[in-house]
Amino acid sequence: MNTIFSVPKPQNEPILGYLPDSSEKKELKAKLKELRANEIEIPLIIGGHEVKTGRISNVPVPHEHKHVLAKYHKAGAKEVELAAEAAKKAKKEWSAMPLHARASIFLKAAELLAGPMRATLNAATMLGQSKNVYQAEIDSAVELIDFYRFNVYFAEQIYKEQPISPRGVWNYMDYRPLEGFVFAVTPFNFTSIAGNLPTAPAIMGNTVIWKPASTAVYSAYFLMQLWKAAGLPDGVINMVQGSGADVGAPVLNSPDFAGLHFTGSTAVFNGMWGAIVKNIDKYKTYPRIVGETGGKDFIFVHRSAEPETLQTAIIRGAFEYQGQKCSAASRAYIPKSVWSKIKDGLIDRIKTIKMGTVEDFTNFVNAVIDKNAFNNIKEYIDFAKSSKDAKILAGGNHDDSQGYYIEPTVIEAKDPQFRTMKEEIFGPVLTVYVYEDSKYEETLKLCDGTSSYALTGSIFSTDRNAILKAAEILEHSAGNFYINDKPTGAVVGQQPFGGARASGTNDKAGSILNLIRWTSPRAVKETFVPPIDYKYPFMKEK
Repeated sequence: MNTIFSVPKPQNEPILGYLPDSSEKKELKAKLKELRANEIEIPLIIGGHEVKTGRISNVPVPHEHKHVLAKYHKAGAKEVELAAEAAKKAKKEWSAMPLHARASIFLKAAELLAGPMRATLNAATMLGQSKNVYQAEIDSAVELIDFYRFNVYFAEQIYKEQPISPRGVWNYMDYRPLEGFVFAVTPFNFTSIAGNLPTAPAIMGNTVIWKPASTAVYSAYFLMQLWKAAGLPDGVINMVQGSGADVGAPVLNSPDFAGLHFTGSTAVFNGMWGAIVKNIDKYKTYPRIVGETGGKDFIFVHRSAEPETLQTAIIRGAFEYQGQKCSAASRAYIPKSVWSKIKDGLIDRIKTIKMGTVEDFTNFVNAVIDKNAFNNIKEYIDFAKSSKDAKILAGGNHDDSQGYYIEPTVIEAKDPQFRTMKEEIFGPVLTVYVYEDSKYEETLKLCDGTSSYALTGSIFSTDRNAILKAAEILEHSAGNFYINDKPTGAVVGQQPFGGARASGTNDKAGSILNLIRWTSPRAVKETFVPPIDYKYPFMKEK
């Protein structure tokens, strides 16, 4: 086909409002009711085939844990081997497919998700991961639609990047997929991440083995249906849910392992990196390792900050989706003068937060993901309650009798090195350290040195010099840095997401930087009139 194609220039998907009596709200409510009423069985999907192992686990609703949405089959070494073979079989045809054909599949996926499958993915995310309607909409619909539209555009920009060619020579870059398969490991907290990590390498011509989080298998199954409906060929992405040991170990032992696309805990990522190092002599190529891990994200406040906007940012930044965002604010440094203005008002606002099921759209906070998360967060709260160096100012209660509910909690710590100021909690818990107004720069340095993480952070100030000083001292403290805004809510194409230090490799999902990691360039030189004599002119003598 003698055509030079151009991928449509992407635009960010609008967020639907789900206002009373709106068509999208009626459709979503009906879909929630439908999914709740039908328990399904989720197989592995390998080479386009459903694989049932008989090793079964349940998918409960976090905010109503006695209600089971689905039963899913778990993979082991045998199924990983099947998935590796399926990825290998699909690779030749998929990698040879021109970009415009691969792009069309994901552009279609974006349109399906923006239209007829929007309610399904949102409802599945709401029920399976206990997200309220707004959190689901910005995740499983809007952000994922953006990933597909922007990533194919970024892929085209990469392919267009070519070297110079002097007269008589044609130089060009061939952007090959990696030699082997990519292993995508995705977390429970964002359906958009689960939908992006396998597909970003696939857009660049790679085939993928995908292990979704066990607590997000439900929405993952509907993602597989989305890709199939969009025309993704069998074997390009193979879903093999199961435990990390049962799936991860055999994947990393495969000589065809060529890349890891990971979002999850720092400890798990470190363990996988160590396993890759131990197996390095087995691989056909040095694997690409891309990971976004933990965070201990901060809000830093200058004495010039505007109190009302600060309170809203604290509540949204710390407590949306129960604080289960890699970017959620979990520590705040606030000067005495500002704290005296906002403390009572902040506590009063937090008391108005409604908590409960996602089906009640008036609830701001829902349940945390499972029993393990509940117990872990509860332990931090109980530790603060028993400590002489901290005080619970708001929340602090928890109840798992029906769902895994933890109240939005604010702790005031006397010690800036208090445990909840340093360790990742991954729940609706914010710790505040109040500092002397005169110690602004000193406390900025304290913030920079307190945590091993460096994912997101924000500065609140109306003083431009104070903002510049914060940006300077906190240069390496956050891969995503916000000025007068909460440290959550990165938008594809606008704020590429990722951090460094113990927060990952900072390969910036939602930008061209991530896509470039999934290709292995080959430089090609064609000489039109090659020389016929090996002798150079300097060899001539007078």
